[in-house]
Amino acid sequence: MPRMIFVNLPVANLAKSMAFYTAIGFKNNPHFTDETAACMVWSDAIHVMLLTHAKWKTFTSRPIPPATASEVMLAISLDSRAEVDGMNKLVAGNGGTADINPAQDHGFMYSRALADPDGHVWEAFWMDPAAVPG
Repeated sequence: MPRMIFVNLPVANLAKSMAFYTAIGFKNNPHFTDETAACMVWSDAIHVMLLTHAKWKTFTSRPIPPATASEVMLAISLDSRAEVDGMNKLVAGNGGTADINPAQDHGFMYSRALADPDGHVWEAFWMDPAAVPG
């Protein structure tokens, strides 16, 4: 089996979160989706499990952080600077918050941070490995 990552996120409104992630480029895997959880696929190796608060609480007794907290920033790569900017535009129109931090432009790498409807922080980035300074 290939190595994969499944990011599990608690969400207040499953349908709204599914619509948000679909709008920014994730695909739903209905095989792992029901009324309590949805599997949203970014790539063959990266999946995001959106879990209702009740479902989340079956996995841990730790509290769900408020939407204003940042327990982690998840970075996802895109193919161009234009795609990074495009994702940020989609975020703002689909229940998320664009540019929660200032954009970072290092020439060889460009990123913009966003938050989903529940405040989970993502960083969309583009990088040209051949241009990384030695």
